[in-house]
Amino acid sequence: MPPPGPDPAEQAAELTRGAEECLPEGALEERLVLAAREGRPLRVKLGIDPTAPDIHLGHVVVLDRLRAFQDAGHVVILIIGDYTARVGDPSGRSSTRPVLSGEEIDRNAATFQDQATRVLDPDPSRLEVRRNSEWLDMPAEDLFRLARTATLAQMLERDDFAGRYERGEPISVLELLYPLLQGYDSVAVRADVELGGTDQTFNLLLGRDVQRHYGQPEQVALTLPILPGIDGERRMSKTLDNYIGITEPPEEIYGKTMRVPDSALDTWYRLLTGAPPPPDQPPRDAKRLLARELVERFHDPDAAARAEAHFDRLFVERGAPEDVEEATFEPADGTVHVPAVLEALFGLSRSEGRRLLAQGGVRVDGEPLGADDQDLPAERLDGALLQVGKRRFRRMRRA
Repeated sequence: MPPPGPDPAEQAAELTRGAEECLPEGALEERLVLAAREGRPLRVKLGIDPTAPDIHLGHVVVLDRLRAFQDAGHVVILIIGDYTARVGDPSGRSSTRPVLSGEEIDRNAATFQDQATRVLDPDPSRLEVRRNSEWLDMPAEDLFRLARTATLAQMLERDDFAGRYERGEPISVLELLYPLLQGYDSVAVRADVELGGTDQTFNLLLGRDVQRHYGQPEQVALTLPILPGIDGERRMSKTLDNYIGITEPPEEIYGKTMRVPDSALDTWYRLLTGAPPPPDQPPRDAKRLLARELVERFHDPDAAARAEAHFDRLFVERGAPEDVEEATFEPADGTVHVPAVLEALFGLSRSEGRRLLAQGGVRVDGEPLGADDQDLPAERLDGALLQVGKRRFRRMRRA
């Protein structure tokens, strides 16, 4: 007789640790019991539209929970929404995202898939990666059948749609289709569980309705809190430029983490480490610890030590303020003319700028520039701390 498997109640409690809601209540435990009886793992779905090429820490919150399902022996189905990205998900927004070209979506999808395996186990027995263009490029007759699974009144229950409708703002029929297309993804992969942020609750529950319409058991909806960005207020987003990408240089990950407001530190710790900040440390030291942990996770311990030393050179030894005003620049042919930047940001004439460069009075991330550094590659300046003299600083961002 085979040994008994893990207790379903205990496994459900562990798999939902840190989750906001698991709906319907008790459904995950029931699904674990059923799967064990059938001798199979759960199929756990996450769909992500590749509207940007990089995974940031906000994605990691959900990916970590998927990894917990993998470690418990279940199968994750990562759906790259190369088809739904052409629609644009308005969840949590007052309007839909800008629609990208097919080439941009395909390029982002490839990068996203590669980066996801930095968190997920890439073993094919534990991870399926699918693109929803496999099944959503359907005949009109099939689309009509899908459209019959929901009513307009049901769609207008969504907060974002309801608010726009009350304000008289337009809502396209294409946007109304988005939740149905996402729900059909669950039908296509026969999902037992679907994960998403709290802004996805409506879509995940609608997926249950779509599955029922197609004669399938209804998935469990597991929602997770949304990580605020480095501004501590709005959700982490590349569009809002308040994100930390997991492939960013160690110095960027460390420095951006140190800019997180003290008020958001508890949320960052709980969502990214599963524990509260150390109770015996002031916020600055707790941020340092978190910054090191994040760099170690996505790079290595040596990179974390170098990033911390780099931060100290900039902000401790040289006295740069930690809260630095940001400025954008637009490169010409991939380069930036430094005297022109100094003129635009600090009111210096270009001849004054060239003189400061020759005197070593202009620094980029603490390193002095010279007379020959009048034109810099845009990549070197993007995200860097530009310092003029002892007291003037700007954090540079590519427009």
